[in-house]
Amino acid sequence: MRTPVILVNFKAYPEALGPRGLALAKACAEVADRAGASVVIAPAATDLARIGHEVRIPVFAQHLDAIEAGAHTGWLPPEAALEAGAAGAILNHSERKIPVKDLKAVIPRCDTLGLEVVCCADTVREAEAIASLSPPYVAIEPPELIGGNISVTKAQPSVVSGAVERIRRANPKVEVLCGAGVRTGRDVSRAIELGAVGVLLSSAVVKAHDPSKALADLAKGLR
Repeated sequence: MRTPVILVNFKAYPEALGPRGLALAKACAEVADRAGASVVIAPAATDLARIGHEVRIPVFAQHLDAIEAGAHTGWLPPEAALEAGAAGAILNHSERKIPVKDLKAVIPRCDTLGLEVVCCADTVREAEAIASLSPPYVAIEPPELIGGNISVTKAQPSVVSGAVERIRRANPKVEVLCGAGVRTGRDVSRAIELGAVGVLLSSAVVKAHDPSKALADLAKGLR
């Protein structure tokens, strides 16, 4: 994953499922190519394989389970995501929390498989603790701001800068993203000014009237 980056989480929004998800993925890829920007997408698990093989930008799983490939009905082991074409995964999103013991098990396995991990944290304290597990990236996202209209970079800039400072102190190899309420190019550029290497967002693009235009506007903040 090249930084600075915009990571678009498709979640399970109706606008990003099935054929609409593929169309959105292709739109994101076109914007990335046109703007020369680093854009990563995370489609629903049901669309991961199709999208992973049809677009050239990195595709991440939205979640992984800390189990090995085998007799585990309904679970998503890292090996399955890799076979589907994933380049990485989002872990521990506030909407899909993972026990620490499972993070300790799955992060090293992703590293062995060559899957990049963006591990989410709700608070600076959690971000610092997760950094000790050595994921490549930690994304700080205050849950109360997710899906809102006010960016964390405006509402709680000290959370971003504080997470950057404490994560660097805990593990200098870990890079920081931020998310929650990110909607404009200025929100993106402000995140980078605060020390993050990118942003994690969803509805600002997925639910936009014109997703391509929304993403292009956001990408301006990477310059």
